Amino acid sequence: MGKRVKLIGIASDHAGFELKMQFAAALKADGYELIDFGAHQLNTEDDYPDFVIPMAMAVAKGEVTRGLAICGSGIGASVAANKVPGVRAALITDPFSAHQGVEDDDINVICLGGQVTGYSLAWELVTIFLNASFKGAKRHKRRLEKISKLEKKTG
Repeated sequence: MGKRVKLIGIASDHAGFELKMQFAAALKADGYELIDFGAHQLNTEDDYPDFVIPMAMAVAKGEVTRGLAICGSGIGASVAANKVPGVRAALITDPFSAHQGVEDDDINVICLGGQVTGYSLAWELVTIFLNASFKGAKRHKRRLEKISKLEKKTG
């Protein structure tokens, strides 16, 4: 049975641009379909929210299966993505968190630092993230429901 192809959203600012371009090529070669939310050219004056927020909105609406957001440290991308209701983004720096975040917390956006995480490790983290599945344990669903209620309450 072949790998299930997923539609992935990808976004970065200038600080994550090189890593995003490497990922785009590698993901396409690996059979994934991509929507590139930008940046589409290197511009040292751009701002990550301009690219990360539209990508996060596409994740929340189900227009893409999962998202990949890259800025210099990954922190700003994570903050921006998490402002979109329905998005569960996390800055991931290790293999355990790459799968555990999906399995237990159903994260749907991985955030990486283009200036702090080398390509080899970053590719490993993305691959783990994309191949992980939410386990759906009762306690995990209960926790996510509490987050969902907060999102509805705070708008």
